[in-house]
Amino acid sequence: MQNKPVFTISLDFELYWGVFDKVALETKQNYFSNTRRIVPELLTLFAKEEVHVTWATVGMLFAENWQEWQEHNPTQQPAYTNKQLSAYRLMELYGQDSALAANFFAPELVKQIPQTPFQELATHTYCHYYCKAQGQTLEQFREDLRAAKQIAIAKSLPAPVSLVFPRNQFNQEYLKVCFEEGITSARSNPKDWFWKDTVEDKLLNKIFRTGDGYLPLGQRTSFPLSSLQPVKGMPLAIPASRFLRPVNGSKPILDKLRLQRILKEMTEAAKRKECYHLWWHPHNFGDYPEQSMADLRVIIHHFKQLQKQYGMVSMTMQEIQAYVREGNFEVTDVKTNNI
Repeated sequence: MQNKPVFTISLDFELYWGVFDKVALETKQNYFSNTRRIVPELLTLFAKEEVHVTWATVGMLFAENWQEWQEHNPTQQPAYTNKQLSAYRLMELYGQDSALAANFFAPELVKQIPQTPFQELATHTYCHYYCKAQGQTLEQFREDLRAAKQIAIAKSLPAPVSLVFPRNQFNQEYLKVCFEEGITSARSNPKDWFWKDTVEDKLLNKIFRTGDGYLPLGQRTSFPLSSLQPVKGMPLAIPASRFLRPVNGSKPILDKLRLQRILKEMTEAAKRKECYHLWWHPHNFGDYPEQSMADLRVIIHHFKQLQKQYGMVSMTMQEIQAYVREGNFEVTDVKTNNI
């Protein structure tokens, strides 16, 4: 199968479920209010420019309120050794204050995703599940995926077929369960050494991951689709290329470097007929929404230029896996994918 230059975006849509163990909710009210406002703007922009995007969405966001949330919770929940990692404790902390519910539930936003052209509603697990945390089990993960699928079906939304592991805790051992529960593609991590361990998150790894967003510290980020070898009975692992870091605000030179780096990598991918996979969280636009959207428009405008010049196409994760599996690649029984 002939490689073609591909631009893909995957978003980790989670609101407070994605950061509850790291930041206090009281300090983030405006941040998440901006995020909710940004989501329809993103959808409108993607539809207008015909940009195909995968929205990996935490299943808990589908619920209307805490009562419905309880109704859809699985009986088996992750038994993390570190109890602070459990999303299920948040009802006790915040469930009595209805004014805070907008930080946890967004069914009206979730519904807009599959109703918008070129958008894929995928899963970020039901509870923002940490697949490499101590204490949790494979069977608990399976029940979490089932809960994510069931709440989607209950809302008359498509059951997810693509997955992004929360905190990039890509767990090779869990891929078989993903496939058994209907997941056919999963985002994997960049191939650089500083992306290998996202659990302990050592300082040196953080420094290099941050620095590589501005200066070339790692390997080439794009990859040919022919390098994605399907594995029988497993989802197709689609590597991430670049995290769109949040706008700095106080250091415009860093924002300029970060944007230039992405545009340069996109151009190189187009010239090489490779795939460039950009990702971020919608809440990353929460502090500087206007500047963040302006930067995104620059990125999309650059993609449209590459589309005209090199034939670059936009694909969701699901479209990539369909394209790869329909190709002339030999399906192998090896237990590891090319990630």
